[in-house]
Amino acid sequence: MREELVTTTAFATEIAETLCRKPRQIPSKYLYDELGSALFEAICRLPWYRITRVETAMLVRHARDIFRPLGRPVALAELGCGSGEKIALLVGAAGEQFSLIQLIDISQAALAMATYRLQAIGVHAVVTHHFAYEDGLMRAVEQRPRDGALVVLFLGSNIGNFTPAAARDLLSHIRRSLRPGDALLLGTDLVKPEPELLLAYDDPLEVTAAFNRNLLRRINDELGGNFDLEAFTHRATWNAGDRRVEVHLVSARAQRVVIPGAQIEFELEAGEPIWTESSHKYERDQVLAEGLVAGFSGGEQWVDQGAKFALTRFNVGD
Repeated sequence: MREELVTTTAFATEIAETLCRKPRQIPSKYLYDELGSALFEAICRLPWYRITRVETAMLVRHARDIFRPLGRPVALAELGCGSGEKIALLVGAAGEQFSLIQLIDISQAALAMATYRLQAIGVHAVVTHHFAYEDGLMRAVEQRPRDGALVVLFLGSNIGNFTPAAARDLLSHIRRSLRPGDALLLGTDLVKPEPELLLAYDDPLEVTAAFNRNLLRRINDELGGNFDLEAFTHRATWNAGDRRVEVHLVSARAQRVVIPGAQIEFELEAGEPIWTESSHKYERDQVLAEGLVAGFSGGEQWVDQGAKFALTRFNVGD
């Protein structure tokens, strides 16, 4: 109960602060409540959203190469594990035993599903951390085995949800948390044609739109808001200059929004957007450069040229 209270208070505080910005915003991490996580799993199976299928295939194909240069034993810690499908397939394809697997996610439902997937393939040395990335990583580092390498997995191009400056800060934080012999495995979506990008974030079945609107439903349920879900349209645009897809909820009419749990109320104009997500895309050389700037000593990169997706293992040197 205490953890739930603290989480709700943090949610209310951030909602109050970001919805009062210009333009109005809601942090994308709050998309992933239990329903939001389920909707995102559905998005990952849409034919227009290729990131998950391509990355999963690459993890299976390159699993042994990813871990071959590392000292043994190897422990894993995944930031934002989601349903655990990727880490379970990676572990299965690696052909070796891992000393410990730690899962980090802000969705309790996702942690439960990921744990179940790993246990289903015979992995029982699993620890979960119900925290955001940095707090979860801190706890994972505290509980890492004394011997061997720790590999942090940051997949799904989740790094793209951060501004370039925040992404560099996070990569630097991960590097400082690791010790020589450890590694980071980073999945990044690469720049591709605009029509392909927009279909991935505004699908014809409107699953992504439901995922986006669910954020307002969550505010209504948890903070007592009065958002009219039918009065918002989902919009995704490509910002070529900043190399990012920008996702908004746009008010279809003028309305007064009251959110008692966040102690705010404000007027939305017809056509006014609420910015809910950004997804930055990378060039392959840029990914390698960002790792070096963060303090990693180099590594190895695998690229699917057709789907424009990269897996990069960054090493931690002495």
